[in-house]
Amino acid sequence: MRLTFDIISWGAWSPLYQEALDWQHWQAPTTASPSPIKAPKLQQVPAMQRRRLSPLTKILLAAAFQTNPPSQCRSIFSSQHGEINRTMALLNDITVSQGLSPTHFSQSVHNTASGIFSILTKNYAPSTAIAAGTASLSQALIEAYAQLNENPEPILVVYGDEPVPSIFRTFNSQPEWPIAMAFVLKKQSKNLHLDSQYNPKLSIDINSKQDTAELLHYGQILQALARKKPLVGLINHQLWSLTFD
Repeated sequence: MRLTFDIISWGAWSPLYQEALDWQHWQAPTTASPSPIKAPKLQQVPAMQRRRLSPLTKILLAAAFQTNPPSQCRSIFSSQHGEINRTMALLNDITVSQGLSPTHFSQSVHNTASGIFSILTKNYAPSTAIAAGTASLSQALIEAYAQLNENPEPILVVYGDEPVPSIFRTFNSQPEWPIAMAFVLKKQSKNLHLDSQYNPKLSIDINSKQDTAELLHYGQILQALARKKPLVGLINHQLWSLTFD
């Protein structure tokens, strides 16, 4: 089954590539040291609230804000590990009999970012949180496809993860750095009068058998979007393609 979307807008954040145009210069992962910037500034968020946010929530919000989604836009937030770093910090506090921070506790759930986003933007539209292991992004897109078939209004999809605590790193190989990406999507349009210079379409074949295709990094997709270049390859055994009308 092939799922195809029109990408209305997109955004992405990592320590090395913090704006959409930065991704034109993306390079495959190396042993180079990451940028010292560990979290986005989030100037849209009042300082009092910003200080309470976890690094993961900050990068998810940064990517989402870059898309400038429509008001009252439905949203889907996905992450493989969610707020695991904040949860581990709380568990460590328990082991040393230290009192738990009510703020940290309330923001240790998997839908933290979606809740914070709705509060900050006064967005009362439905929001979904998804955790599906290494398929978290593709499952979010499957959910988006299903929702768009019920209601064609654009939908915001946000995905992000950060490195897991050191105790888990022998069981997990990614992500190497924090990364978040966001897309405002709508159903594939048949209207040939859309802007032909930049009308990206993202397709996913969820039953792909083409195991000989190139394996892709998320960075390659973001670079292709930034450079407006088509791309085809495999992510998690699914065939992804990016095209431009």
